[in-house]
Amino acid sequence: MTFNQNASVGGSSARRRGAGAAVAGGGIAGLGAIAVLLFQLFTGTDISSIVPALPQAGGGGETVIANCETGADANARDDCRLVAGAEVLDLYWGGEVQGYRAPQLIIVDGSTQSQCGVASNQTGPFYCPPEEAVYIDPTFFALMRERFGATAGPLAQLYVLAHEYGHHVQNIGGIMQQYPNNGSGPDSNGVRMELQADCFAGAWVGKMAEEVDDNGVRYLQPPTQQEIADAINAAQTVGDDHIQQESGGFVNPETWTHGSSEQRQRWFETGYQSGWSACDTFGIPGGSL
Repeated sequence: MTFNQNASVGGSSARRRGAGAAVAGGGIAGLGAIAVLLFQLFTGTDISSIVPALPQAGGGGETVIANCETGADANARDDCRLVAGAEVLDLYWGGEVQGYRAPQLIIVDGSTQSQCGVASNQTGPFYCPPEEAVYIDPTFFALMRERFGATAGPLAQLYVLAHEYGHHVQNIGGIMQQYPNNGSGPDSNGVRMELQADCFAGAWVGKMAEEVDDNGVRYLQPPTQQEIADAINAAQTVGDDHIQQESGGFVNPETWTHGSSEQRQRWFETGYQSGWSACDTFGIPGGSL
């Protein structure tokens, strides 16, 4: 996935918050580390109580994202790629959802406080409904690449961002309010909510190369088949069943909150192939999820 070099991506309202912290120096080690990081990265679940802490920083102030103006900048830097991706996501959803309003994107630098709790290296990306804000720490991507040999490629990164934007669409569209959390399990509202966010992410990936900047330049080049495969693999990797297996436990669907690997892949592909209108995970029997 590549941004066109001359695309203008400087129109985002994204902000950087936190005091800065290097994460490559320690904390988690061993064969289970990738699974732990992936679980936090894609689900926003804080499991800091059962793993060694990653280095963190204090709350810090809020600043603009500097030197993120062109597609070339987005291709070169993870934080700028997220900022640019948010701009394209807002254009897409603005054209699809009546009354759409953009969420606030907060690039976390170390740690910061939100109304939904601390956003940090340990919690991973999440959407905070009362703030209508997406919190994401791009140092996860670098850590996965540099310490653990994971790809965490550009499209996989944008899949993470698009999934959280999917939750924003659910919030402002009333879906979260209509289907409140009713516990865990394969037929739970939580699983349906997460699978729908995967589907929304796939819908955006299917159309993202059609969005243009104010000068008529397409923001993104069409994704390659390998990039799509990487994004689908990311969805598979964070299935509840796969996480349970990688953690050394047995698969227990009654504890699921996000869906199986097969489900997450399938719903991403449904959105990619058929658009967001095909993402009604709440209107089908649990056995069809």
